[in-house]
Amino acid sequence: MLKRDGHVHSPFCPHGSKDEFRQYIEELCKKGFHSVTFTEHAPLPPSFVDPTPGKDSAMPMASLERYLKSLTALKKEYEGQIDILIGLEVDYIRAFEREIQSFLDDFGPVLDDGILSVHFLPAGESHICLDYDDAAFQQLIRHYGTIEEVYLAYYQEIFSSIVSSLGVFKPKRIGHLTLIKKFVKLFPYTMSEKVRQSVSSCLTEAAARGLELDFNTSGLRKPHAGDIYLEKWMIEEAKQKNIPLVYGSDAHQAKDAGFGYERFEHIVK
Repeated sequence: MLKRDGHVHSPFCPHGSKDEFRQYIEELCKKGFHSVTFTEHAPLPPSFVDPTPGKDSAMPMASLERYLKSLTALKKEYEGQIDILIGLEVDYIRAFEREIQSFLDDFGPVLDDGILSVHFLPAGESHICLDYDDAAFQQLIRHYGTIEEVYLAYYQEIFSSIVSSLGVFKPKRIGHLTLIKKFVKLFPYTMSEKVRQSVSSCLTEAAARGLELDFNTSGLRKPHAGDIYLEKWMIEEAKQKNIPLVYGSDAHQAKDAGFGYERFEHIVK
């Protein structure tokens, strides 16, 4: 089986470490990986206002060309040692589909891979970053009324991302399906049948469109999550529907590249 890390960040991430690309690459080579996709947070839509205090959710547009050029050079340099794929993690924000598609139309041709993720939930006139911190999650609960309604809102956005028409360069992989559980130890919740049905609808549509799922191990590193960002029943259902699972460390520092791969290996085998 090809040993691949399909979700890795970089020094271009405003909220990550400044570890260089080479540090990530060397870490993965040391761990025996054959392939890596760098998936830095793509620039947000121009008219979207980043709701995080530091406005640091994504790489600024001014850095994108340098990101692409750096990876193009490294791809050639490491040829024969590790396969480097140039990718982006694109935020799906329902009210900004047109701007997202315009971005993908412009930059999709130079990308090898990509992830489509939901980090922002609508809240009145603005949005809230659901994984920013526990205070932001508490804000979501206040806005939606209950934890269950927050989960339902999240999976409604995931569903919309899956069925959205974002053009021929729409990313083929759905990011961290249970990111909504990042603070589950602080806000305990067991998925109701209603939420599970919502997730199942997402999986059905993902299968119909030939999409992949991000087998994201970063939740194991988060103290209030403590697990991968997929539940066991989701993995089983994905397998039944022949949805490919792509391992991703979601590393924001070099030492975490390849983290938790043995969990993926065990479950997939």
